[in-house]
Amino acid sequence: MQVPNSVVLPMGTHVDCCREEEVEEKRHDIMAKITPMLTERKSNLAHSIDNMEGNEEPEFYVDQWERLIEMLSCMLTILNLVAVNCTDYCDIKKLEACILEHVKNKELLPKVIRVLLPIHRQVEAAILDIAQSEEMADHDMMDLQYLPSKLSQHLASLGRELLQNILPYHHHIRLIVWYKEIKHLERTVFLQPTFLITMFKLLVRYCLVQQLESIS
Repeated sequence: MQVPNSVVLPMGTHVDCCREEEVEEKRHDIMAKITPMLTERKSNLAHSIDNMEGNEEPEFYVDQWERLIEMLSCMLTILNLVAVNCTDYCDIKKLEACILEHVKNKELLPKVIRVLLPIHRQVEAAILDIAQSEEMADHDMMDLQYLPSKLSQHLASLGRELLQNILPYHHHIRLIVWYKEIKHLERTVFLQPTFLITMFKLLVRYCLVQQLESIS
């Protein structure tokens, strides 16, 4: 809601737990609730702005007032809700196709097109090759200082500085995960983002404290 001209695609999951008529009923109910929510948000923002403008010392609230004005001007485009059975691979592919269809709509997202240099695609292919190699099978992560030498086996012309400029893009599209802003992780590149999901599932779980306490 704070991103100017953003586009939102609502998604409903657990379709497999509902009857067909229930899915349509819930879809209609969710979409019907979204419009009042947006209207209420606009009303609350406008009310906050009025309160600040009526304050005896408005100069102390200039930054907040400007931020609220900016948020009030943010327009949202709400697309039709997509209902998905997350246990059905075909449904996941349908969701993917739906997202791509909207993304390619220039009227909906006029600034989404970005021309990339061929080197981006070459690095992407090289990362996928490395991630699927036998030596990466156990941990799916690599120290940043070793990554250039690994990639150079696929791309002889790739320099370290160029790679540092390319990696943030691949992090953005989630081909890799690279938390360069976090001190303890800035030297680590996760070549398989799903590895992090697996790791968190092992570490963060329901009744973890009880399970740990049960270990002698």
